[in-house]
Amino acid sequence: MIGAAATGASMAMPSLVRAASWPERPLTMIVPSDAGGSIDRAIRGLSTVMQKHIGQPIQVENRPGGSFMLGVRYFLQQPQDGNVILAHALSPYIASSILFHQAPYKIEDFAFMNAFWSDWDVIAAYKDSPYRTLPDLLKAIKENPKKVRASVVTGSSGHLTTLLMLQRAGIPVGNLNLVTFQGGGQARQAIAGGQVDFIVIAGSGSEGVREFVKPLAVVRDTPHPDWDAPVLAEAIKSMGLSLPVLPGSMRGLAMSARFRAEHPDRWDIIQAAHKATLQDPDFIKFAESNAMGHDWLGPEKTTEKVKAVHDIFAEFKPLLQR
Repeated sequence: MIGAAATGASMAMPSLVRAASWPERPLTMIVPSDAGGSIDRAIRGLSTVMQKHIGQPIQVENRPGGSFMLGVRYFLQQPQDGNVILAHALSPYIASSILFHQAPYKIEDFAFMNAFWSDWDVIAAYKDSPYRTLPDLLKAIKENPKKVRASVVTGSSGHLTTLLMLQRAGIPVGNLNLVTFQGGGQARQAIAGGQVDFIVIAGSGSEGVREFVKPLAVVRDTPHPDWDAPVLAEAIKSMGLSLPVLPGSMRGLAMSARFRAEHPDRWDIIQAAHKATLQDPDFIKFAESNAMGHDWLGPEKTTEKVKAVHDIFAEFKPLLQR
């Protein structure tokens, strides 16, 4: 449906980008996670509309594995001529792969174009579990070692929040049967199927599993109108605990720093096409109907946010390396 709308709009409203001599062949967006996750769904919707603004087809290629490193490494190994774009949860996964998995790249190797969808996390129990509040859940983990199961995406803000909850509550990490996944799709399938007792994961990407969970808290400073749950600080107030509100996933596009330096004209073309896509009624309709963002932060602000999250994760590096 979105593809048909994009084709019609392309014929009726040619983009300024289409007049450029580049690109001359189809582009590829590399997604370093499994198909079916929130970033994969967002990028497939984005690419369908963006191709009309850049004048060439855009295919999406999933390259999961290695705590998201395999896809990122593959992207960096391609010719840096602009024909391959990194479409990723830019934060926190690039930072976590560098800090915790000895990634063969560094933050400075990337030119972050834009984070169009910034998320926050929800802590939710399986619908048939006995846990009604976050203190109930933490008490069960403390008193029943290895009995409570949880799913998180490895290296995510939800992963770190889970470990921080245990630490601040004085609960040994080994008490929790923690299952880590390489993508949000698999982690959500685990809670939907009742294979785990709770999940800590991006909230805006979790509408598909809403009927299978009971939200216990939202990791935000303010309540969320779509999730009937207290903010994290309120949820743990009765326990006398405090936790930092970690920023959730920031999904967006990036190129290599080398590409931006060597091909500033092509960088400008991709950036203009991406910005036009975010303002396109077809993509706005798609994003809002799927509870996805369509923000334009721009390269400077996106880079600032990615680096800030890197610093937060570096602060808690010993906890995630246990």
